Amino acid sequence: MPDESISVIKVRDLLMVTMPADPADATVSALQEKVLQAMERYGAKGLVLDISAVETLDSFFARTLAETAQMVVLMGGRTVIAGMRPSVAITATQLGLALGSVITALDVDRALDILTDARQRRRLQ
Repeated sequence: MPDESISVIKVRDLLMVTMPADPADATVSALQEKVLQAMERYGAKGLVLDISAVETLDSFFARTLAETAQMVVLMGGRTVIAGMRPSVAITATQLGLALGSVITALDVDRALDILTDARQRRRLQ
């Protein structure tokens, strides 16, 4: 059963997810399932994954973030991870987390700007 502490919110043609401060493994697993279901249901073009409340990152959480972002790309979307704290960035680097084509932003506002600007540029081409 999916964890109820994860909400996937549709904002226009984007999805927003805010992670709790110290997510349990079940919560992290639920993230992937809920995001992919919402991508399909709404035909979303992108995902903003707000991790600003997250204080610690373990290898399971890091791997699941990276895999979820890759799965969103496979479904035709883009992922922006927003609000990464310095301690989380250090841990992610130490764990060897490879984000591939995933973009990061300092906060949710910048993440939304990145996804909106990218869509506008594609329409003009």
